[in-house]
Amino acid sequence: MQNMRDFFRTSLGRGLRDLSDLDRLTAAWPVAAGSALAARAQVTFLSEDRILHLTVTSDEWMLPLLQVRSVLQHDLARIASVRLNGIHFEKKKSLPTQRTGTSTDV
Repeated sequence: MQNMRDFFRTSLGRGLRDLSDLDRLTAAWPVAAGSALAARAQVTFLSEDRILHLTVTSDEWMLPLLQVRSVLQHDLARIASVRLNGIHFEKKKSLPTQRTGTSTDV
């Protein structure tokens, strides 16, 4: 499995040359982060100042992602062949809960 990851790390950037920077970063995300971390955050957008924004699925994954942010930034930029000035992790906004229709009004 590690050999396959190494292969993708070195060749993915060349194969994605015709895609937008955001698409290249999105494709590189699972390779750079690995399947466990990649499943916990989704690429959202790339800002004009080259900061990649990712939405984290739950609070418990925020700290592990923050701890490897600089490594992820370096690996993503290298794999996707995209200049990247930083990564910003955002908590996923939860949907408002719906009322069940039961009322305690008298």
